[in-house]
Amino acid sequence: MRPWRDGPNDRRNYHHGNLKEALLEAARRFIAERGIGGFTLVDAARLVGVTPAALYRHFRGREALLEELAGRGFAELAARLARALTSRGTPLERFTRMGETYLTFAEEEPAYYAAIFETRGLSSAAAEHDGAPGAAGAAARPSPFDLLVEALQATFADGFGGVAPRFIALEVWALAHGLATLSAAGHLPRGPGFPDKFELLRAGVLALVHGVARSGEHGSGTGRP
Repeated sequence: MRPWRDGPNDRRNYHHGNLKEALLEAARRFIAERGIGGFTLVDAARLVGVTPAALYRHFRGREALLEELAGRGFAELAARLARALTSRGTPLERFTRMGETYLTFAEEEPAYYAAIFETRGLSSAAAEHDGAPGAAGAAARPSPFDLLVEALQATFADGFGGVAPRFIALEVWALAHGLATLSAAGHLPRGPGFPDKFELLRAGVLALVHGVARSGEHGSGTGRP
């Protein structure tokens, strides 16, 4: 969590009429410190130093602001995963790096991460992303889920015992999201003898993939999409 250095009532005056950017940054700061549940447009207005009525020139309401924040977070996550996917090393090393990147993003950008899952999901956030820096190329970039499917296929070239890669990708995503959420809440055991979240993700993914492959070899693959 990034610190709220000047207290929750400090005001960040915006410059050159860039109220929209100031509001988004205020939302990021508030959510990172306090969580997304209690966030309101009034909070953003108070931090920026404007009346709540001024916000509606840029956002229809709280959900519109969160959707914009989610779109920016979605684009940043996709960019980080793409860099991991094209980094040096073996396919397994790059795939492992993608998992580490996902968990690190959730830790370093709690506001973006929370906004992505507060709105209607990763795909919706990408579709509705508009007006953020780099938004022109956002639609052309693969989504985080597409990158995960691509990485799975490159890493495990022998397939998954007849199970569709997209189905495996959903399970891997669920595992990563669960670990990120538990870690953020402080619910993962820590201390000597306990693996960290990165080790848990690596072990969990390998167990999942190899378990599915073995199941498929015995004729019980689902073939689900």
